[in-house]
Parts: sequence; structure tokens; C-alpha cells
Amino acid sequence: MIAHETPPAIRIADLHHSYGAKPILKGLTLTVRHGEIYALLGGNGAGKSTTLNALLGFIAPASGTVRVCGTDPVAQPRQARAQMAYVPENVSLYDHLSARENIGYFLALAKADRGADAIDEALREVGLPADAWDKRLSGYSKGMRQKVAIALALARDVPVLLLDEPTSGLDPRAVLEFNRLLDTARARKVAVLMVTHDLVSAVDIADRIGFLADGRIEEEREALATGARFDLNALHDRYARAGVSA
Repeated sequence: MIAHETPPAIRIADLHHSYGAKPILKGLTLTVRHGEIYALLGGNGAGKSTTLNALLGFIAPASGTVRVCGTDPVAQPRQARAQMAYVPENVSLYDHLSARENIGYFLALAKADRGADAIDEALREVGLPADAWDKRLSGYSKGMRQKVAIALALARDVPVLLLDEPTSGLDPRAVLEFNRLLDTARARKVAVLMVTHDLVSAVDIADRIGFLADGRIEEEREALATGARFDLNALHDRYARAGVSA
């Protein structure tokens, strides 16, 4: 009997895409495994947003392949998106609803009603104080809103989490708290693709860091198992020379 290998959470192979006559992705190849946090760094116009749009099925590749847990997000968008949770830079939640109400509402929209216990467990896992669960989000900080968004992803129990500039606008303490949230996702074997300019945050939490330039991965580094996970100074110098704001 032939054993069937489980496909990686994210697999992009030789992806090309252009906007009009301007090529953006020029042979992008990227794999993210289950239970791995991958930080994708790159300057403005490098193709980070286009990469996310390809995974979400919003654009059709000119050539190459995109798969989310083995599913083509263009050919089968509903099935692919059922495997993903996407957290944009500015989290879109309802200010007039509480954390519990927001999560319950979005779970219902996704036809993934997990029940009150699952919602409470997710809020507990992300470290949101229990006395805030039933308060309106209009009084929440950005860091607290990020916790609700991650709690929603955990409650949905999806294998892939896409993050777009997740630490933008957060103070250093909130960044550290956010990275600990990603530890929770990793422990659940969730694959996390984090698109970011924040090199320090990436060094703190990522298992691998890929540098996107000129439409493809130009360089990739993997965290060491012992000692300093990455050489931050060397990475900073490398990206500064390439014109990337760290």
C-alpha cells in the first residue's frame, strides 16, 4: 500500500503574477509546514500583499501553483478559505459588540459554530482578561483587538493563519504579548505566515525568515535549535543594505 503524504499547509511554486504590464511575482516559491511560523519580510512593492492575495484566491496566477492544505484557492475558494484565518493590519471587528459577541458572530458567518465553551477557551488561551470578554471593543486597545482576532482564529480551529503586518502600531510590550499568542497557535500545529516589516519581532518568534525581493525569495534563514535563534545584527545589516526598513 502506498502511503499518502500530508501536503504542507502552504505551498507556492514558481508563482508569477503581474498587474497590467508590471510583473510583481517572478517565480515565487515558498512552503510553510504545519506548526511552523514563517516570517516574510520585504520592502514596499516586493510582492508581500500580492502573495497574501494569491493565497486568499483573490488573484489568479499567470503561471505557477498555489495550494493551501492541498487545495487551489482559485479553483476551490470556499474549500481553501475554510482552512484559513486572515488577520489584516487593521483588524475588522465590530466596536459595538463584545469580544464574545464578535467571535460568535464571525463563527456563525463561517458556519463554524463551536459553542460558548470553545469561545471562552480561545479567549483564555490568548490571555485576554476575563473581565473584558463582555465589554464592547470600542474601549479596547489595538493589542487587545489583536487578541480577539487570534482568539477567533483559534476558535475556528483552522490549520492556516495569515497575518498582515500584525505588530504595526503595537508598543514593545504588546509585541512581546502578541508573539506569545503565536506560540499558542504553533502549539496547536497551526501554520502561520506572517507578512511583516518588523525584523525584531520576526527574530523573536519565527521558525524561518524569508526575504522577498524582486518577486521571489532571495534569501531564507532558519532558527537555530540552541543559543541565539538568529543573528539579529547580521540580518539587520543584510536587510538595511537592501533598503528594507527593519
